[in-house]
Amino acid sequence: MADLKQFLELFNPLPGNHYLQVTTRADEITDALTSTLEKVGGNLSVALYNDENLDFSKPFRAPARSNDIIIFQDTFVSHKNQKMILKIAYTSLANTADIIIMEKKGVMDIEKMKNMLEEFEFRAPNDIDVLPEYDLVMAKKMHMWGNGL
Repeated sequence: MADLKQFLELFNPLPGNHYLQVTTRADEITDALTSTLEKVGGNLSVALYNDENLDFSKPFRAPARSNDIIIFQDTFVSHKNQKMILKIAYTSLANTADIIIMEKKGVMDIEKMKNMLEEFEFRAPNDIDVLPEYDLVMAKKMHMWGNGL
């Protein structure tokens, strides 16, 4: 995979931050996020969708307001219930937290994804080109907007 420097610049972890990566495999991105968070006393949890764990019809689990960022890597577009996944993500994110959806280039309809995020009360969705292998959309959960959680 390409240099992750630009990708990691999307993150500004603070002491005690908790990120959740929802993915099909642990990889260089997982390692880089783990290292970045450990430097400030933060934590990365990983929810794996694979033959031994979740399938694409079941949701991941996370307590309410327990995450500062959720990263969906190669999982969101394949999931059979994307709306349920966005509801769970919204509930499990702290106020002013971020959601990142990354899919291999050409898999995700970026404009449709941005519209879906807006529909589920995530604000300021942007597509960001920081990894040559991935399309990436990032948005923010705003305090006291929309669902009010």
